[in-house]
Amino acid sequence: MIGIEIAGSELEPWADIVISACLVISGIFGLVGSFGLIKLQDAMQRLHAPTKATTLGVGGVLIASMIHLWVTLGKISFHELLITLFLFLTAPIIANFIAKAFMARNLEQGDLPGVDGEYGWSIYDDPPLPEAAGDPPVEPAGTREPH
Repeated sequence: MIGIEIAGSELEPWADIVISACLVISGIFGLVGSFGLIKLQDAMQRLHAPTKATTLGVGGVLIASMIHLWVTLGKISFHELLITLFLFLTAPIIANFIAKAFMARNLEQGDLPGVDGEYGWSIYDDPPLPEAAGDPPVEPAGTREPH
């Protein structure tokens, strides 16, 4: 017997190879990400292990699951596709939020490199006022009379 038998149907050998490769590669990414989370010293270093490697690991498992469903039932699983898309879009944003929170709590403005632009680091400087940016002043909500 060659392949995986599910619900009375056997997968093609190419499907077994592709699904197995996705699972093995995603397992390696998950292992590296977990190892990095344990071994790296501070929060900024630990931030990269789960957001990069583990995200690819979970994404690989979801892709393997989508391929399996497509080969066995001939359907595309939009649930797993949406989960994968959501995971790949939100992990960098979450990493950015964690990094900014770490910087705000643990670093002084003098610890950071200088900036060449007009404004400094966003966690230390207030945003520019609309008048300073050349925009007209913004009226507070509820002060306009209806037409």
